[in-house]
Amino acid sequence: MDNIQDLVAKTTKELILTEPFYGLFLIGINKKFTDQIPTAGVSKHGIGMQLTINPEFYENLSKPHRVGLIKHELLHIAFGHLIMRDLYSDHKLFNIAADLEINQYIDISKLPEGGLLLSSFPELNLPKKAGTKEYYKLLEQAQEDGACPALDDLMDKMDGESEYCHSTWNEFDDLSEPDKKLLQKQVEHQLKDAAETTVKKQGSIPGEFKDLIERLFHIEPAKFDWKGYLKRFVGNSSIVYTKKLRRKYNKRYSGSPGLKIKFKNHILVGVDTSGSVNNEELNEFFSELAHMSKTGHKITVAQCDTSLRTVEEFNPKKDWEIHGRGGTSFQPVIDHYNEKGSYTALIYLTDGEAYNPDNCPNNTLWVLSSVSDMNDELPGQVIKLN
Repeated sequence: MDNIQDLVAKTTKELILTEPFYGLFLIGINKKFTDQIPTAGVSKHGIGMQLTINPEFYENLSKPHRVGLIKHELLHIAFGHLIMRDLYSDHKLFNIAADLEINQYIDISKLPEGGLLLSSFPELNLPKKAGTKEYYKLLEQAQEDGACPALDDLMDKMDGESEYCHSTWNEFDDLSEPDKKLLQKQVEHQLKDAAETTVKKQGSIPGEFKDLIERLFHIEPAKFDWKGYLKRFVGNSSIVYTKKLRRKYNKRYSGSPGLKIKFKNHILVGVDTSGSVNNEELNEFFSELAHMSKTGHKITVAQCDTSLRTVEEFNPKKDWEIHGRGGTSFQPVIDHYNEKGSYTALIYLTDGEAYNPDNCPNNTLWVLSSVSDMNDELPGQVIKLN
C-alpha cells in the first residue's frame, strides 16, 4: 500500500492533469502529516501556512474524495477564510458559512461524507454563490429566529473534534494585522504563480478564481519619470555647509563676502536582496546611481535581506554581486543609518513586502519594484520603479 506522501503526490498529479490550477497551487503549499487532528485542515507553518492531514483518515478516503478534500482546503486558503474568521463573533457559524461557500465549487461526487451543501438547510432556501459574509448573516438570522432545526442540531454537535470546527484555524485567530497582511501576500503570490503557469500551459483559470486572479494581475499605475524624481530627491537632500574665507570681498563675485558655500550629500542606498527585485530592475537602478555619483554625490550601498549583508561605497565601474536572497527586513539598514549619523538621506530599493521599520529617517525614499497593499503605509516618500 502507498504511504501518505505517495497518495498525496498521486492526488497532486491527478489535479495537474484534470484541474491544473489547483494542482499547481497545491505544489506550492507545505504539507504535514500527523495523527494529532482527526481529518485534515490548514495550520500555521512559521509565518506561513501548511496543509495538515491525518494519514489514516486520508488513506481511507476514495480517490475522488481525496481530490475533493484537497480542493476544499485549497479553497479555504485562497478565499482567505483563515485570517478573516476572527472578525466574526461566532466561529462555529463562520465555519459553516465558509464551507457552504467553497463546497459549491467542488463536484458533489467528490465531497467526502458529511460535506455541507446549501441543501443541508432546506428551510432557508439559501442563494447560490452568495459568499461567506452573506451566508453568515443568513445563518445568524435563522439561528436567532429558530427557523432552521438542522442548523441548531449541527451547532449542538460541533466541538473541537468535529470536522466542521476547523480546529487548526485557532492558530490564526490571534495574528496581528501585519502578520495577516504578510500571510495574505504569500498566498496571493502562490495564486499568481499558479495562474501564470496554468495560462502558459494553455490551461484555464477556474471560474471561482476569476475575480481574484484579475485583481492580482491588476494594471499598474501609470508610469512616470522615476529617474527625474530620484534626482530631485537627492538634490533636495543636500546639506549646505558654509566656510569663511580670509580673502577680501571681490566685486566680481556675488553673495556674501568672504563666504564659501558648499553642498554636501552622503546617500545611503538600501538594496533588498531577498529575491523580490529582479536583475533587470537592479541593473537599471544601479545605472542611475552611476549617473548620480558622477555629479559629486557620495553613495554607500547596503545590501540586506533579513540581515545586513554588505555595506560599501558605490563604485560605478564595479560589477556588483548580490548577497543574500533570503527573507526581507528593513530594520537592519534603518539601524545602520541611524547609528552612522553621517548620511543625509536614505533610498531603499525593494518590493516593500515586509514589516514597517521603527525609527525610519524622515528623509527616506522607497523605490518599489512592485505595488501591493503592504507598501501603502511605508514611512517617507514612495515611488514605483517602472
